[in-house]
Amino acid sequence: MKVAIVKYNAGNIVSVANALKRLGVEAMITDSADELWSAERIIFPGVGEASTAMQYLRERRLDQLIPTLVQPVLGICLGMQLMCTSSDENDALCLGIFPYRVRRFESDELKIPHTGWNRIEGLRSPLFSGLDEGEYVYFVHGYYVETGDESTAVTTYGVEFSAGVNHGNFHAVQFHPEKSGDAGTRILENFLKL
Repeated sequence: MKVAIVKYNAGNIVSVANALKRLGVEAMITDSADELWSAERIIFPGVGEASTAMQYLRERRLDQLIPTLVQPVLGICLGMQLMCTSSDENDALCLGIFPYRVRRFESDELKIPHTGWNRIEGLRSPLFSGLDEGEYVYFVHGYYVETGDESTAVTTYGVEFSAGVNHGNFHAVQFHPEKSGDAGTRILENFLKL
């Protein structure tokens, strides 16, 4: 299977490639429109800052390409946030695939960014096939995606937010499956079978 990981100025790409390698998949890391278009599965990961990441995508016209992809796409963390309409992080205008705004955690009591293991609930996506309700996964984020009709999993950290979202062939998770042990491995396996 030809799997592509979207290359842009964001961290964590190598971790995702290594997780796929453990599943027997040698993914290509690319920002080539032709290579992305021809891949059977695309993973859009990321750790970084929204406006800088969007600038990189715009410079390579990937902001126009990504929303037109027809194969299964999986956004992870910042990748999920960039698939929304906009982000409070430096007022970034994003890709508009999911009809949600990305908001900053505001709390005097909670540690921001939200880092560590937390439960996902309300699971309703083939991505979560074989997982138990309340499964623990690993998060690292200071911004969150609102909940709505396209949420496929939710987590509460001060506020309830989308831990998973789906719109057509576009799937996304706020947590890091590549750092979430057996549950994360199962999610990546499920994605490869979509």
